[in-house]
Amino acid sequence: MYIKGAVEGAANTESGSRVYLYEVVGLRQSEETDQTNYPIRNSGSVFIRVPYNRMNQETRRIIRLGGKIVSIQPLNALEHLNGNTSTANANTETETASSQANGKATPVAEQQPKKKDKQGNTMTQAKPKKESHADVPVNIYRPNAPFIGKCISNDALVAEGGIGIVQHLKFDISAGDLRYIEGQSIGIIPPGVDKNGKPEKIRLYSIASTRHGDDVDDKTVSLCVRQLEYKHPESGETVYGVCSTHLCFLKPGDDVKITGPVGKEMLLPKDPEAKVIMMGTGTGIAPMRAYLWRMFKDNERAANPEYEFKGSAWLIFGVPTTPNILYKEELEELQQKYPDNFRLTYAISREQKNPEGGRMYIQDRVAEHADELWNLIKDEKTHTYICGLRGMEDGIDAALSAAAQKDGVTWSSYQKDLKKAGRWHVETY
Repeated sequence: MYIKGAVEGAANTESGSRVYLYEVVGLRQSEETDQTNYPIRNSGSVFIRVPYNRMNQETRRIIRLGGKIVSIQPLNALEHLNGNTSTANANTETETASSQANGKATPVAEQQPKKKDKQGNTMTQAKPKKESHADVPVNIYRPNAPFIGKCISNDALVAEGGIGIVQHLKFDISAGDLRYIEGQSIGIIPPGVDKNGKPEKIRLYSIASTRHGDDVDDKTVSLCVRQLEYKHPESGETVYGVCSTHLCFLKPGDDVKITGPVGKEMLLPKDPEAKVIMMGTGTGIAPMRAYLWRMFKDNERAANPEYEFKGSAWLIFGVPTTPNILYKEELEELQQKYPDNFRLTYAISREQKNPEGGRMYIQDRVAEHADELWNLIKDEKTHTYICGLRGMEDGIDAALSAAAQKDGVTWSSYQKDLKKAGRWHVETY
């Protein structure tokens, strides 16, 4: 069903302004939605008219209500396709009815990305991948024959007053042949057996050190690990993760079973003039720490004369409290030393407020800087990396979708091109 007037008084604010049609799925029933004219259904789409000058505000509102924006289309484009507004309404209703019958959303026909942006500049189209990853080391050690490393150090990363346990672990790998590069992961096999009496399976963790290790001697690998803790849905008892607990309480000298390395999705471009956008939450900082150390740490730069980073890096980092800013001192030291190349932005959910007065999450920061981020993403030298909790992706997509639409570009289509070109990298869990 086509819904107009998504915001009270929208009809009065649309005059003289461009109007866009949002297709939204997944709005949840709540006290807040009871006060709106959103029809909440178990399946199908809701279509909402949004004036241009309210796009950012309405995007954040939809996310807060649990919705996911499937597409954003200029209403005048739909009117042109269908002859007039009433015809567009009728066609939209037909599509929604069909989507309800199938139990899934039917998107409005998408426009192809335009070749010029609003300033009249030619848009950079994503190009096929140029770099080969054939020389990237993978699966040097497998689960049936893991490497036995030793814990060198295990340091707390959460400051006093913070939430949970997060540790920086450094392992000695000098006795083996384990090699890796920034953006890869290693597997850890915890001791003991599972509930079925079988040996515990491997868990993958993003590597938090550069290829040379924290000591820049090619003898170590480091991880950033949070102890998993949750309430059992039936008993209500606190449950702790098997592998994360094992790692968080390792002592120097303890053995650790390591497999891998694995992964080619999160690798840095070889171009030293690349523009790198990083969006991470919690321990999703791990690969980004490796990137930043390779780019900016003095001893690391000295070890890589063939790679002298001259580009730019922007980290948007989401945490619940200030004591939970992992590697805070080191990050801020890099920002101070390289102010023209490294930008650091925090989203501290339990201390900062978003424009609506709610908690400031990473998607709110992205929405706040959406136009600037979109302009960066259009540059063919820009690579974007997202790592952390899976739920962060929808909010990021919604914010960038609104920014892209101002240039007449459909974000979902453009994002697919970025992925094909190897410029959009995601690792969420």
